[in-house]
Amino acid sequence: MMQQDAYFLREAIQLAKEGIRAGQGGPFGALVVKDGRIVGRGCNQVTSTNDPTAHAEVVAIRDACQNLNTFQLAGCTIYTSCEPCPMCLGAIYWSRPERIVYGCLHSDAAQAGFDDHFIYQELNKPREARSIPMHQHLRDEAWTVFAEWIQKTDKTTY
Repeated sequence: MMQQDAYFLREAIQLAKEGIRAGQGGPFGALVVKDGRIVGRGCNQVTSTNDPTAHAEVVAIRDACQNLNTFQLAGCTIYTSCEPCPMCLGAIYWSRPERIVYGCLHSDAAQAGFDDHFIYQELNKPREARSIPMHQHLRDEAWTVFAEWIQKTDKTTY
């Protein structure tokens, strides 16, 4: 591992420690780094903000995007104390960083009581077999929003 990766990964681990000691949430920390400089920080804040999406990676991405005044993290690296869960991985892909460096595996998180294996299982099931019922309605009406977007000439694509 490169010396710089070790440095920033240790910083993400330290954020995780600080977050749990401050009572912010679970034991996770993340950083976004661009050109050798930290541009976003986050620790898990799920319980302190009553926001189930306030995982460390999402908080760090939001912070970095605000600081960089952009919605994409091209040229950035995300350092996270643990392998991202499915939600965070989705957010990371949407933000389009250059790479991810992580500490623990998701199996390590499961040993600590943060088991996301059921989400991976749910994603592989047909919609009608998932544990939270999903119902699709009004597709034609909903499609009109996409049709309008397709015709929009001044849109910012992402």
